[in-house]
Amino acid sequence: MSRLILWTPLTVVALLLGVFAVALFGPDDGGEDPLVGRALPALPLEGFPGRTADFDPSAVEGPYLLNVWASWCAPCRIEHPALMALADQGVPIYGVAYKDDPANATAFLNQLGDPFAGLAADPEGRAAIELGLTGAPETFVVDGDGVIRARWRGAVDDITWRRSLAPAWREAGGSPVDADAIPQVR
Repeated sequence: MSRLILWTPLTVVALLLGVFAVALFGPDDGGEDPLVGRALPALPLEGFPGRTADFDPSAVEGPYLLNVWASWCAPCRIEHPALMALADQGVPIYGVAYKDDPANATAFLNQLGDPFAGLAADPEGRAAIELGLTGAPETFVVDGDGVIRARWRGAVDDITWRRSLAPAWREAGGSPVDADAIPQVR
């Protein structure tokens, strides 16, 4: 009986470690995003003050990138040169300023450049909830039918473009992009 008492906790710990190891290092289920393959949800967006080109998903023709960003977001500043390079190559990018002060967002764009074909505000984060946002920045590839083809959580750079977003962009019918023109972030 004393051996049973000694080995039972050790057996339980060993089983738990095995379960955790399989969960962490086991086969990848693909981490499928529930929005990929579905229509972009209705987003409760507001017009962006001082902009003539607002983002209205129903008015966009053809594939585009949807970028959720904020001026207070450090990774957004890091990804900004990549967005500028993509916009310079004719990739339509629409932005949603997430929980940001319009004056700060405008100053950010005035300082770093404006890659957005249209811009909307999400001051309360309600659109972010519809998108299942985990934080800023996040970028979505949306095809001409309004279906989300890919999602990237975090800053876009040359590597994430090549590996994660470019294949979906091409599949969505997007124009060719010279990935070498996207600045490297290291």
